[in-house]
Amino acid sequence: MILSIISFIAGILCVIYGADWLTKGASELARRFKISELVIGLTIVALGTSLPEFVISLGAAIRGNSGISLGNIIGSNIFNTLLILGVAALISPIRFSSKMLSRELPFNLLASVALILVSGSMLVGGADNESITRYGGMLLLCFLAIFIRYTFSISATDDAEEQHSTVPFWKIALLIVCGLSALIAGGNLFVDGAVAVATSLGVSEAVVGITIVSAGSSLPELAVSVNAARKGNVGIALGNVLGSNILNIFFILGCSASITPIPLDGFSFVDYYVLLAASLLVYIVGRFWGKSTINRWEGGILVTSYVAYLSYLIYVS
Repeated sequence: MILSIISFIAGILCVIYGADWLTKGASELARRFKISELVIGLTIVALGTSLPEFVISLGAAIRGNSGISLGNIIGSNIFNTLLILGVAALISPIRFSSKMLSRELPFNLLASVALILVSGSMLVGGADNESITRYGGMLLLCFLAIFIRYTFSISATDDAEEQHSTVPFWKIALLIVCGLSALIAGGNLFVDGAVAVATSLGVSEAVVGITIVSAGSSLPELAVSVNAARKGNVGIALGNVLGSNILNIFFILGCSASITPIPLDGFSFVDYYVLLAASLLVYIVGRFWGKSTINRWEGGILVTSYVAYLSYLIYVS
């Protein structure tokens, strides 16, 4: 048990540091080839904070631990939407920009709806032994292509100042190699530790994935958003969460399900509809509520909602 916990914690640290090193190295490499800061932000940095979820979910799916793979995605998005946005709003009210209202916000809601659609009849009273098939995974990847195309079409008119890297090439290569190595090793340690802890405690992989694993893999998003909110960069806090949510479902789950079908054993409609309700709540607040701002009291509601959902999971497990 102790070794499993050590493996679990070591995996978290390796994945988080690996994602940070790889993102820094890739960003500097992009600047060296004179790729604009806008493109870097839309691709490399956005993917960077989602790399822990990607490594953990893909590794778990390949090794047959579907509960951790899918639970990590559902739990991460709920964690991002309710807890991270809630905490960030408690620190500083978050105002939606016009681009977020027209781009990330609708796609964030669409991602939750798409997840329910590809999960099949289990969520609408059908069979209990459903799975997200390879066709479902490919459909999610098609949504990802649409999102990327739409994002770049909107951003095409934006002016982006080019920045050139001053970091030596050997250091860039070292960051990328070390980042990839830490991600791979950390992902394996993380999954092994999580499965062992779940087995020893008699808790299902689905619950462990939705709670502990998702919270651990969402630490980069939490650190970025809270730090941005403290510095008054609330747009970064909001964009980081919404972008991560979209990539988690369209990219990470799409890739995982395309490689191997993901069974839905251990999940209930409650997990899915809490995710949908959280996405819908943020969409309503952004589009129709007040001045398109998440105020502190609304942030408190988000945090309270996450605590209530976590309490429910502990109660039914």
